[in-house]
Amino acid sequence: MENQTDTNSIKNRLPDEETLYDVSNLFKMFGDRTRVKILSCLQIRDMYVGELAQSLDMTDSAVSHQLRVLRSAKLVRGTKEGKEVKYSLDDDHVTKILEYGLTHVNEGK
Repeated sequence: MENQTDTNSIKNRLPDEETLYDVSNLFKMFGDRTRVKILSCLQIRDMYVGELAQSLDMTDSAVSHQLRVLRSAKLVRGTKEGKEVKYSLDDDHVTKILEYGLTHVNEGK
């Protein structure tokens, strides 16, 4: 009977379904190598679409598409500067996620 109490206690401590769904979708953003490259560039410095495209050997259109996806996930933000938009990581959490991911992947190498 104690085991049942333990599992109920664990169940009650889990995040709600909507939160789990949101976290799952957040991690899907990191499941695309191109998006991770864009985030890695923006971790180094804020950049315009053209700069990102040139750095990654991609078209402006392809970069813009991925930036829209990343913006919708609140991982990047754009700041209008004249006729162009300069992109940056949305907040320090994004940097930490990238750093923890790299640390984890590089462990034991």
